[in-house]
Amino acid sequence: MRFPFHSVLARGARLMHRFPWHWLIAVLVALDGYLFMRPLWQAIGSQGLLQTLQIHDGAGIAAFLDSGGIAQLSRLMLGLGVQVMAIGLLYRARIAWTITLLLLAAVGTVSLWHGRGHLGLLVYTVVLAGALIGYWRRFDRASLTAGGLFAALSVASLLVYAVFGVLYLGEEFSPPVRDPVTALYFSIVSMSTVGYGDIGPKTDAARLFTISIIILGITVFATSISAVVGPLIGGNIRRLMHGRNPRSMRKNHIILAGVGPLALSLYGALRQRGHEVTVIVPSAEGHPYPADADVLAGDASETGVLLQAGAAHAQYVLALRQDDAENAFIVMAGREAGGPDTKLVALANSSQHLAKIRRVNPDIVISPQALGSEILARTLSGEPIDEALITRLLFGEKTPDPA
Repeated sequence: MRFPFHSVLARGARLMHRFPWHWLIAVLVALDGYLFMRPLWQAIGSQGLLQTLQIHDGAGIAAFLDSGGIAQLSRLMLGLGVQVMAIGLLYRARIAWTITLLLLAAVGTVSLWHGRGHLGLLVYTVVLAGALIGYWRRFDRASLTAGGLFAALSVASLLVYAVFGVLYLGEEFSPPVRDPVTALYFSIVSMSTVGYGDIGPKTDAARLFTISIIILGITVFATSISAVVGPLIGGNIRRLMHGRNPRSMRKNHIILAGVGPLALSLYGALRQRGHEVTVIVPSAEGHPYPADADVLAGDASETGVLLQAGAAHAQYVLALRQDDAENAFIVMAGREAGGPDTKLVALANSSQHLAKIRRVNPDIVISPQALGSEILARTLSGEPIDEALITRLLFGEKTPDPA
């Protein structure tokens, strides 16, 4: 008895495809942020936050920054930023993927700068960045939650920069700023460009610093508003124009053309397994798919319709129409519209049409009729049925004649 290597490999490939790798990567990214901040957390645990950062008054802030506190503050903000973006990776958000790569580059640079004691963290960060780049196709969504996290991280980083800077230059303002509450007040007033005038810079250094707060504040607020409000406004406009919320980013998904029982059952099975599915239905027909399904009305045998459905970035194009000729034409259109990694699957409703459908060179041909008749015949005849036989019949391959 031979070991079924092909079966094991096929099952392994299915498991690898279904495994939520973005969850694992998100956890590893959060761990990287923790390891980067671990020396600071140990100091805070033994001394307390205020004692570690010396946040008592303006003089304490100045002494803290002059004694290398900028490095500790940078470590804190970078580590927290990495951990916050790890949450965005759970939503497979493209913006979280981009910001995480930038933060990991900064973490790796700091680890390299500090030398021998941080080489392990440097190697771990580089490997993690490579994993993010290798699985970039998984992070293809525009997430409102990730946009909100990015906005919160940007505003918090700017507030830390502004408050510490104002306290450091406290004596160069009129009146002088000597406590964190007043520094926070002036920072928010400057970031929002309100400018009450009760506190003002009186030296060139303080004026330049205030200008930087204003410019960064305008940039951060504008970027944050576009990241959070943009998807909401865009979604409302699309719903008004199309009556539903179609997906504007169709990538690494499965295109399913058909409204028959097999297509509907397969749609439910794919959605249960977390796959993104775009369904193409004829314009003149209704469809039994759920109201929240990504449905595109059109002729799936037209290249333009497949391009609109995102065939260039799809994993599979499934031609599951009840007419074998239409399935053949869909395969031909998918050959033109699909990307280099797109697989074409065709349904052969009649076993007599298997040879004709194979002539259009789909990657997989499914023949349920041949599968059902052969299984029933073997069952009635008492012949064995194994997984290799089912695989051959399901994908439309000819069964070899018995010796």
